Amino acid sequence: MITDRYEICFSGSGGQGIIIAAIILAEAAGVYDGKHVCQTQTYGPEVRGGASKAEVVISNKPIDYPKAMKPDLLLALDQAACNTYFSDLKPQGLLVVDATLVDQIPTSRAVSIPFTDMARKELGKALVANIVALGAVGYLSQVVSLKSLEAALMAKVPKGTGNINLKALRAGIEAAERVDLKALPRSITREEEEL
Repeated sequence: MITDRYEICFSGSGGQGIIIAAIILAEAAGVYDGKHVCQTQTYGPEVRGGASKAEVVISNKPIDYPKAMKPDLLLALDQAACNTYFSDLKPQGLLVVDATLVDQIPTSRAVSIPFTDMARKELGKALVANIVALGAVGYLSQVVSLKSLEAALMAKVPKGTGNINLKALRAGIEAAERVDLKALPRSITREEEEL
């Protein structure tokens, strides 16, 4: 359970749905779980293909600074995002990557799940890879209830897409449940931080 603040950074490229995933997580924590939350985003001038980053700060106390300073969890949906934002991750932080698009992982304190392949093969739509990733992030971070995450998702997705998005979220949760976090090192090494 969080007390001060827990910071999550969603990163990838424009068109991967990074921002909507962060908004859903923020709404799950703030609207449905009643926590203090701030959500911010930055992206390049290109609508599709440019760098994209969204941050969510969650706390049980009022938040004095809205941006992530040293994320506890970094989601990287492509290699460029992993390379760009990994150095921001705190030493005890967790890197979560899309194994479909990230093959050079700069730390042993990482979880690699093929979000895009899962979305494409299991759900028939690569477009929902962000929601598969959201499910994994929700489960791994343990800062939001999964019931609230489902409620926020259903309130946010376009009419008629609820069923596939709910399946995507649950697929991500199930993939994350299979991860043995105890097997990961306790923190990122100095050498890994310098990459």
